[in-house]
Amino acid sequence: MKVKAAVFYEPGVPFAVETLDLAPPRAGEVLVRVAAAGVCHSDWHLMTGATRHATPVVPGHEGAGVVAAVGPGVARVAVGDHVALSWAPSCGACFYCLHNRPSLCETYIAPLWAGTMLDGTTRLSRDGRPVYHFSALACFAEYTVVPEVCCVPLAADIPLTVAALIGCAVATGVGAALNTARIRPGSSVAVFGAGGVGLSIIMGARLAGASRIIAVDTHEAKGVIAQAFGATDILMAGPDTVRAIQNLTEGRGADTVFEAIGLPAVQETCLAAARPGGLVVLAGIAPMGSATNLPGALITRQEKTVTGCYYGSANPARDFPLYADLYRRGLLDLDRLISRTYPLEAINAAYADMLGGEIARGLIVFP
Repeated sequence: MKVKAAVFYEPGVPFAVETLDLAPPRAGEVLVRVAAAGVCHSDWHLMTGATRHATPVVPGHEGAGVVAAVGPGVARVAVGDHVALSWAPSCGACFYCLHNRPSLCETYIAPLWAGTMLDGTTRLSRDGRPVYHFSALACFAEYTVVPEVCCVPLAADIPLTVAALIGCAVATGVGAALNTARIRPGSSVAVFGAGGVGLSIIMGARLAGASRIIAVDTHEAKGVIAQAFGATDILMAGPDTVRAIQNLTEGRGADTVFEAIGLPAVQETCLAAARPGGLVVLAGIAPMGSATNLPGALITRQEKTVTGCYYGSANPARDFPLYADLYRRGLLDLDRLISRTYPLEAINAAYADMLGGEIARGLIVFP
């Protein structure tokens, strides 16, 4: 079938909206009519060269839609099901899956990074040449073929725009607060970066009962947005940020500090902003090959803990329905997270708005 999709060719060159060929789903695969796809920094890392990937590739890893067809052997979903898509499929049988760390599943790493389906081939092509699938999802397209294990069914009363956000920003951010950090009621939290993931961390921290939630960003507009999501204090990033956080926490520093940007310099600031005995959670994806100077003497003497957080330490089959239910009950304000929607043809404008810092999350929506 013919599908319209946004295609990435090389860093610095705008996304091109083109018509591609999409082959039918094979065994264990699902054809999804995409309803919405989030405008996320992780896709933009392709544009900057921070993430290296086979090209041409269709980006988009934060998506949701309706099952249009299934390949042989598919049992998890059926035609007509509403699904949120997970970019970290798990096999259920490897070491990490068996130890309750499905976001670290080692079985599917190679094909995911190669930009293919799990069998090592692509379903997208143009003029007979392969076009790759970012994170096995390629959501910036009208239709996409994905592995069955990437599909998490959600009730039809959950808007597909919300379901798309659950697939990445919410799973990563709320999961960082609840699964990775396990924030305690009454604790203090600082969140560096008030984008989609950072705002979701703030929502998760509020849900966990944090008494002080400090949002740090370089854009004043993001501070206003963060306050609406539950931040108790707003700080503009600068040379006095650490001292300001200490002043808000009786001179100690925050109990838990989240880095939701992926910048080594900010990671180092986060370590300084955490109190002795505190926790630093690195939830932002840093550029490939980057390095962070985290002084061992300080970590040892002050017993600070630094931990990575990949995909909110999520178990999508468990967490996606949970977050959908929290949204349904009014405990996660995910409608507010959607600042603006765009047609696929406006994808480059959508990323310009994201970089401008004026929106919480943009969404590409399909008719």
